[in-house]
Amino acid sequence: MTAFLKLLPTTWGGFSFAHPWFLLGLLLVPLLSLLQGGKGGAGVLFSSTTLVAKLGQVHRSAAGAVLLTLLYGAMALLIVALARPQWSNTTTRVQASGIDIMIVLDVSGSMSTQDYVIGGQQASRLEAVKQVTQQFIEGRPNDRIGIIAFAGRPYLVSPITLDHDWLIQNLDRIQLGLVEDGTAIGSALASAASRLKNKEAKSKLILLLTDGANNAGKVMPLTAAEAAKALGIRIYTIGAGSNGPVSIPVRDPFGRVVMQKVTFDFDEKLLQDIATIGDGKYFRAADEASLQKTFQEIDHLEKSSVTLDKKTDVKDFFWWFLALAVLLLTLEMVLSQTRWNKIP
Repeated sequence: MTAFLKLLPTTWGGFSFAHPWFLLGLLLVPLLSLLQGGKGGAGVLFSSTTLVAKLGQVHRSAAGAVLLTLLYGAMALLIVALARPQWSNTTTRVQASGIDIMIVLDVSGSMSTQDYVIGGQQASRLEAVKQVTQQFIEGRPNDRIGIIAFAGRPYLVSPITLDHDWLIQNLDRIQLGLVEDGTAIGSALASAASRLKNKEAKSKLILLLTDGANNAGKVMPLTAAEAAKALGIRIYTIGAGSNGPVSIPVRDPFGRVVMQKVTFDFDEKLLQDIATIGDGKYFRAADEASLQKTFQEIDHLEKSSVTLDKKTDVKDFFWWFLALAVLLLTLEMVLSQTRWNKIP
């Protein structure tokens, strides 16, 4: 019996039974009907059956069937009422203690260097960074995130937002050559800090990714880092790409795209100093695997807290079944004592 009760469904959507074991009583209804059908009715002795031949035909049989149907229907409704049917409406409220994050991406000419591999195919630094950044954004649904891109000067790709679908669309539009070339790290940091300074968040972060050295802009990188720290902003820095000569696509005098070996300046110490000032951490991401690992580690270091507040509103419907059962019983009593009164 216990095993059968475990198999008995107790919830259908929001509809459920508080005491589902009472539903087993419904098995008694067809059983009683079978037992009642096997019994003979009360008999009256007549000298001749001719007098009651017509009286005992269809009319009397139909009346008994209706009365029994009313009786068994009332019994079934009473059993369902005892099982206490109810409708539950659960409301879940998510309270997220999120983090405000500004992602600062280098889009200078050196980011076209194809020293990353994605899916077995050569890919530029920018393509790899955009792919991993998208995965990072998708993994933090409770954080407000914005993006600043920079080359010779910074420009806003997206202000901080919880609309991550829109954010990813704007990330996808980032490309090289939208502003003059160069690497204005200090100006980009200052721009990101200004976007975060008035935000009331539990934690505020800047994720700076670059593959070069500061050679443009009017703000010195360490000065911008000090200003960000004063605003309570933590800074993580990521150095992208491999060291030494790299292949970069350029156009020859005939307009054809050819690969040319170039050596770019990379100021790793500067990125380390910025991270130290900003109470963060410096990461080296020389290939796609290390870039993935870097974003995963940052994701692990900076976690948002989420609180779920569930409220359940329960409405009982047993009284509908009880009222209908009483109505059927009343109807059965009235009909059995009036129109379909039995012969005494």
